[in-house]
Amino acid sequence: MCVIYSIFMQIPVKYRFVLKFLSVVLFFLIIPASYASAKNFKENIEEPIILRWLDNVVSPVGVTWGVPWKQGQLLKINGFALKNEDSSEIYQVQSWPLAYWPDGSIKWTAHASVPTVRNSRKLQLITKKEDNNISNGLTIEESDSTIQINTGLMQCLINKKGSILISSIKRQGTEVAKDGKLIVLEQNVPDTEDASLISKTLYQSQIEKVTVEQKGSIRAVVKLEGHHFSNKNNELLPYIVRLYFYKGSEAIKIMHTIIYDGNEKTNFIKGIGFQFSVPMKGELYNRHVRFVGENNGVFAEAIKGITGLRRNLGREINTAQIEGKEISQDDIPENVAKELKYVPAFGDYTLSQLTNNDFTILKRTGEGCSWLNSAYGSRSLGVGYLGTPGGGLAFGIRNFWQSYPAQIDIKNANTDLAKLTLWLWAPAAPAMDLRFYHDGMGQNTYEQQNEGLDITYEDYEPGFSTPYGVARTSELSISALASTPSNEKLAEIGKAIQQPPLLVCTPEFLKEQQIFGNNWSLPDSLTTEKKQIERQLDWNIKYYQTQIEQRGWYGFWNFGDVMHSYDSDRHVWKYDIGGFAWDNSELSTDLWLWYSFLRTGKADIFRMAEAMTRHTGEVDVYHIGPFAPLGSRHNVMHWGCSAKQLRISTAANRRFLYYLTADERIGDLLHEQVDGLKKLHEIVPTRKRIEYDPRLKPANIVLSSFGTDWGAICAAWLTEWERTKDIKIKSKLINSMKTIAMQPEKFFTGEGYLDINTGKFEISTSNRIKASHLNAVFGLTEICEELIHTFNVPEFTNAWLQYCRLYNASPEEQQRELGSSLPKMNLRQAHARLTAYASWYTKDKTLAKRSWVEFYSGRDNVLPSRNKELIRINPPEVLKPVMEIPFISTNEVAQWGLSAIQCLNFLGDQ
Repeated sequence: MCVIYSIFMQIPVKYRFVLKFLSVVLFFLIIPASYASAKNFKENIEEPIILRWLDNVVSPVGVTWGVPWKQGQLLKINGFALKNEDSSEIYQVQSWPLAYWPDGSIKWTAHASVPTVRNSRKLQLITKKEDNNISNGLTIEESDSTIQINTGLMQCLINKKGSILISSIKRQGTEVAKDGKLIVLEQNVPDTEDASLISKTLYQSQIEKVTVEQKGSIRAVVKLEGHHFSNKNNELLPYIVRLYFYKGSEAIKIMHTIIYDGNEKTNFIKGIGFQFSVPMKGELYNRHVRFVGENNGVFAEAIKGITGLRRNLGREINTAQIEGKEISQDDIPENVAKELKYVPAFGDYTLSQLTNNDFTILKRTGEGCSWLNSAYGSRSLGVGYLGTPGGGLAFGIRNFWQSYPAQIDIKNANTDLAKLTLWLWAPAAPAMDLRFYHDGMGQNTYEQQNEGLDITYEDYEPGFSTPYGVARTSELSISALASTPSNEKLAEIGKAIQQPPLLVCTPEFLKEQQIFGNNWSLPDSLTTEKKQIERQLDWNIKYYQTQIEQRGWYGFWNFGDVMHSYDSDRHVWKYDIGGFAWDNSELSTDLWLWYSFLRTGKADIFRMAEAMTRHTGEVDVYHIGPFAPLGSRHNVMHWGCSAKQLRISTAANRRFLYYLTADERIGDLLHEQVDGLKKLHEIVPTRKRIEYDPRLKPANIVLSSFGTDWGAICAAWLTEWERTKDIKIKSKLINSMKTIAMQPEKFFTGEGYLDINTGKFEISTSNRIKASHLNAVFGLTEICEELIHTFNVPEFTNAWLQYCRLYNASPEEQQRELGSSLPKMNLRQAHARLTAYASWYTKDKTLAKRSWVEFYSGRDNVLPSRNKELIRINPPEVLKPVMEIPFISTNEVAQWGLSAIQCLNFLGDQ
């Protein structure tokens, strides 16, 4: 700038005016694109965005959600607010960016608010100048040893060191809970062994790191990390706990993650819990316990019951105790009061859900006394209350019965300090047994292991079937209440815990923003053909929902997953046959569900996809240890297959839940995958089929397929760059795209040596053609469409279009363009969507016709009367009645769904 100024000053004065005038004219003639975008920002955002409650569940505990934006539409966050469509009431909003477009504009925003609207299913997100002085906002005070959070209604003191995570919880100054810590029970042998051999060890949390991840006036997030330690200083199970707070809320949402780092042959986990001490004051007959069962049913009792006694105290007093209201000592006749000491006080209660269809409630007066069977049922919400009419603690475990065995213990409620433990793994159940289900059966060589793969579809290798490094995330909630809640209010709290309130954009709006690729369309049944396909799409989802229920696909380590293949002879899914059991994201089941939700907005599909993402991102993937961050291929045990692959841990499956909910734990999982490619240097996916390759000696060089491997890593790189604007990540992503396009046969080269540091593939000197039917069916198809939509790399676009055109092409067409034809390829129907994309992009009607022929030629063809093919099998042929489709395959259903959705989008008009 100094040089320019010096040159300008040397120009004669009489000419300087002319130059100034011309520069001003030039400025207005050529307005920078950013100024134009800013103008568009003002015009486009003024139109409110319609939001709706996902499950029509509204609760004043706070809500966080994501909103997408077109490229160039939103340059910065100037402030948002929520407007009630019915009453015009305005709710304050805290906003932050989640992702960016290449031009620097915002792609996704996250928003947090506490709307209390009850009568409207619709809210409007509007622009509003940001209010940095939100009245009665949430406050955070941090010292060297603690973090104090005040929501205005509830105060929480969090420790930065020691075993106690939450030191105290108060409601407007009155303490309702304290000493919140994590506990783990471990035993040395499984419960099936001789009881005399069993010894148990208690581990308690130790804090190693505390991070305030978000510090806003509406929402705050605190992350605590550490291990569990025994009194002998042995450590077990790393944990990550996030605490969520919202302005004016009485609740704390808890996201709890454990990572298994034990020896599955000696470390059997007997219990995983979050424990609190709850101060109890006042007369025992004014202390209350509540549990929510099913169908809004509530178990409601007092520690010392005064109903049903030989001396009746009258309806008014009896009703007060039943309803949890204060009973004054003055209201109790003296002759009864002096005898109440002989009425037993039940200080201990336990609610246990040991299967998905059976819960029990027991109580006792105390240690050394017998338990009484108090109640039982099928499926408890796992929600309850402990306290007095003057206040107490409401609590709950989300997916309580779905993630059995779970348990809630209350002890010593007849003393001044009760103990509440929310057990994510119930001590009343057998200890978890994570050992592999067979001993290897002599499969010691690769030849023997390949023979085993041939018969049971199980890729086995000693030392690979370990659970070391898998994780499990659970959600809990605690609320500081001012009084004993009515049964109706507690049931309402329970519903909100099990179906956390979530605001979502309409499918029409999501489609308009063209997020997650422009490869899905809204439902359309205007023609007979479309109606048939839409009916089949709906029917497939409903079938799997009924199978989850019929087959009991629930449990701590299983909930969220579905099975891979069906055994029509036994009328069961192949739960015990090698690689045919749990699906583990095989052939993009996750993507099928998420795209189904995007186009329909249906809450039941979202909840199914959410549970699957939680499971497949945590249980099916390694987070520490020698296999991290790879995932495990489908197996009887979720971690049992020796094929550890990026195609299972792919970020492509997690991006939906992250952007729709801004969930920080899902953000962790996405970030884990950024350097996942490095692991291919140690764990080669094709290790049983290749000899030693000297090209792989340098630590920065890995052999990566252009399909499942690169498809996973480019999804991770794309997401990381979107979230962080990291130029190095973007450079590696673009380099990989360009060097694939530079290969002799582009995508049909099949694989290449990739430099981890630069993202560049080495250019092959061979014209050999290589392709796999699996290349494009683990998210590559969908991610490539996003890459083309996001970046302008013409050579990559052409390379991908070539692959889309030629995969299903005739041998003659392949011969003409590639020099030789491909071997007979599988999944022709699934790849019809690739042909459809090429047709849409190039406007080639011949390809359009071919695409629909391919789509209707698959084995899993569209049959309008498919629901009539459900077969009911009754006892004694089976244990209990089941509905089945003998030829069902999750692979085919998921890929058919994705192909149908994308063919309708690209070629629905043809």
